[in-house]
Amino acid sequence: MDAEPVTIRISETSTVSGLWQARPAPRACLALAHGAGAGMTHRSMAAIADGLAERGVASLRYQFPYMEKGGKRVDPPPVAHAAVRAAVAEAHRRAGKLPLFAGGRSFCRRMTSQAQALTPLEGVRGLVLFAFPLHTAGKPSVMRAEHLADVAIPMLFLQGTKDILAELELLQPMVASLGSRATLALFDDADHSFHVPARTGRKDAQVLAELLDQAAAWMLSH
Repeated sequence: MDAEPVTIRISETSTVSGLWQARPAPRACLALAHGAGAGMTHRSMAAIADGLAERGVASLRYQFPYMEKGGKRVDPPPVAHAAVRAAVAEAHRRAGKLPLFAGGRSFCRRMTSQAQALTPLEGVRGLVLFAFPLHTAGKPSVMRAEHLADVAIPMLFLQGTKDILAELELLQPMVASLGSRATLALFDDADHSFHVPARTGRKDAQVLAELLDQAAAWMLSH
C-alpha cells in the first residue's frame, strides 16, 4: 500500500521525514517510531503500517534525526523527545478527530514513553509499545521502566516470550505494577524482532498478524 511522504518540522532549523498511510475512513491513528537500527522504511515497519491500515488504523511513520542523517549513534533523549512531539503533532493534525495513539519499536518506542512521562503528548489516548527494551541483553534490570510510573494513560505492551531484552521474570511484575493502565500481550517463542523458530511450526507472518490484531483491537477499544 502506498504511503504519502511527509516533512515533519521539529524546529526552525530541523526537519525529519515521515510516511502517512491510511485507507478510506480509518477509525484510529498511530504515530509509529522505528527501532534503533532500522528506519521507517524497513520492511518490518512497512509491514506494521500495511497491517494496521488493513485493520482500520492510520499511521504516521517517522525518522529520528540521527537516522535521517544516516548516523549510527542514537539521538540524546532531549532530541529524540522533540522528534516524538513533532511527529505526534503532525499525526494529530492529519488524524483530525480520530483517536490518536503513539508508540513504536524498541529503543525509539522507549523515547515515546519517556516523552509522555515528562509532559503528556497532546491528544494521545494511549501508548502501543512493540518489544519494550526493558534491559540490555544479559543484564536484567527494570531501571529503564522506572519512568512508566509517570505515564497516566493506557499502555499496551506487545512482547515475545523469548525476547532477550525483556526477561519475563522481570517484565510481567513490572507491567503488573502499573495496574489497570497496562496490558501485556505475549507471543509464544517470539524474539525481540517477533521472529519464531521454524521448529514451532509457525511463520513470522502469523505472529505479526496476531500482534496487529491485538494492537488494532486495543486501540479501537480505547
